[in-house]
Order: sequence, then structure tokens, then C-alpha cells
Amino acid sequence: MDDVRIKICGLTRAADVAAAVAAGARYLGFVFFAPSPRHVDVALARDLALLVPPGVARVALVVDAGDAALDEIADRVPLDMWQLHGHESVARVAEVRARYGLPVMKAVGVAETGDLAALDAYGRVADQILVDARPPKGAALPGGNGIAFDWRLIAGRRWPVPWMLAGGLTAGNVAEAIRLTGARQVDVSSGVEEAPGVKDVGLIADFARAVRGGG
Repeated sequence: MDDVRIKICGLTRAADVAAAVAAGARYLGFVFFAPSPRHVDVALARDLALLVPPGVARVALVVDAGDAALDEIADRVPLDMWQLHGHESVARVAEVRARYGLPVMKAVGVAETGDLAALDAYGRVADQILVDARPPKGAALPGGNGIAFDWRLIAGRRWPVPWMLAGGLTAGNVAEAIRLTGARQVDVSSGVEEAPGVKDVGLIADFARAVRGGG
């Protein structure tokens, strides 16, 4: 599984960025969503993004953000990709992609077979899709809830763009998730934290080892 790409999301400290890079992560995610314990403001996000070496994608996670908020992020933070993690429509995904000239990854929550059609729809306009666990009813956060979905729902399925598996992944289950789904990219946030919004260097290393078959 050496060729599986890792995204570490919800980074809030320079030490966490360094740990993610050292573990071989190919994407680093910064959360611009105030209700999240992983939220970073634009100034901090800029400082953290500037620490990321070439070849590692800097991803801005936003939730139903308007143009003014996106403009501020784009103007001040060096970015490589947007991650739209709210209820953005297919048209909005296309609009953001055109407005900023950056790749867009659209997150889609999955809990049952009926949720899969949205993956096909967004796969026609986004550059990547993030297949995540649908948040529980009444959940305050659209992601980062530490829950998984039934991976068998997407076993053997493919889309016209690259996709990434998320939702409740840890060092203990990521190898099985990859085996069942065939994922070539995985995203982790709460699964490598010692507390909400605080990453653990050891857990990041353990996760990367597990992805690469050493766990």
C-alpha cells in the first residue's frame, strides 16, 4: 500500500504540520469553520501553510462559505485546493472551481445506498470527491466526527475523478478500509488526535505505518 496517498486534516499547530510532512502525507488540510475545534483563522492558516514544503498540497476546508470568505482565504493563504464540506450544490462546486482556478474536492456524506448518487453527480464537476461518513442527525460538524460508514457500500465502485476515503479512520482500521474499498487516498483527522483539534505525533506516524502495511 506504499502508493496510497494520505491527507491529514484539521492541522492547528506548526508541530502538527511537521509531523504530517514527516509521515509522508501528500495533503494537509486547514479548517475554516468556526464551530470546529480544528478551526484556524486566516492569519494562522497562512503561517502554517508557509511551512508546507513543495509537493504537499495545502487544502482549505470550508463549509457553505460565500465568495467574500473564500476571497479572503485565497488572497492571504497560499493554497493548492479547496475542500467543500457543506451542502454546496453541483453548480456551486463548478462556480468555485472557475472563480479561483484551483482544484476542488467535494465531500459527500454516505450512510446508505441512496447517498451514492450524489457521488456520481459531484464527480462530474469536482476535481476529486471525498467519500465521508454522513454526520449523525443533529451533529454540529459536517465531518471530523470520528465515525465510519459501511465501506461495503462503495466496494468496487469507481468515479471519473480521483476519490479519497474518510470517516472514522484510525491506525487500527485503515488497512481494512483500503482492502475493502480499493481506496488509493485516505483522509484522517480525529483519528490521529490526542484531543479535539490537537494532533498526536505518535498517532500520525502509526497511521502512516498502517497505511503502508507496517502497522
